[in-house]
Amino acid sequence: MNWGIFEGLLSGANKYSTAFGRIWLSLVFIFRVLVYLVTAERVWSNDHSDFDCDTRQPGCSNVCFDEFFPVSHVRLWALQLILVTCPSLLVVMHVAYRQAREKKHQEAVGKDSGRLYLDPGKKRGGLWWTYLCSLVFKAGVDATFLYVFHSIYPRYTLPRVVKCHAAPCPNVVECFISKPEEKNIFTLFMVITALICIVLNLVELAYLVSKRCRECLEARKAWSESLDHRLDWVTSSSKQGDLLSGDLIFLGSDVPPPLLPDHPQDHVKKTML
Repeated sequence: MNWGIFEGLLSGANKYSTAFGRIWLSLVFIFRVLVYLVTAERVWSNDHSDFDCDTRQPGCSNVCFDEFFPVSHVRLWALQLILVTCPSLLVVMHVAYRQAREKKHQEAVGKDSGRLYLDPGKKRGGLWWTYLCSLVFKAGVDATFLYVFHSIYPRYTLPRVVKCHAAPCPNVVECFISKPEEKNIFTLFMVITALICIVLNLVELAYLVSKRCRECLEARKAWSESLDHRLDWVTSSSKQGDLLSGDLIFLGSDVPPPLLPDHPQDHVKKTML
């Protein structure tokens, strides 16, 4: 299977991810996709032909193999990796939609008439919810596949010998799995990396939610401070208005203000004396 297409598409998701998202992408490509391509497919390539049973009954080996391996590890991992990377592609598509919408807006109204998005890749509004849902979906996919693996293969390990009694086998036969220890090592490796990816998704989810809550609290605090400032300004303005009205009442009272003398020169002379 060619994973170069997914690598090329998901490389653009690094620009719109947080630090935890970049670590998740690196972990997926280096420790999951590359391990899957380089080793996992080769380890499970001849699992059917190397599955031997102690009987020559035609069809017994095939029936026992299908009973013990209802779904191949390789195919389950391929489906898991496809589903777990799809939400990141949705984020890239949402950003591309924003950029196309911004371009049409600029062409319609001009570059000097405002913008729809100051930064189309900034996680605000619908893009924030898309990114948040992608984290929940990725963690849910990994958790679901871990449960499926555990239900099919208890404790994620394969035994050396399995016993089978299914038609057309004449009796209980023993079948031998090729390289069970090698397969167990890679299975546990993929399980551990999936658990780490789940933890990274949950940490990034908590980081984004806490950051948004902190921004909302700061915005509410700034709004309350501006409201208090406006109330203080209105109160001070009303006090000034009361003083002005008092002055007007004084000016309109019956008691006349002191008048200057009719001959100011005489008043100056008396004062000088």
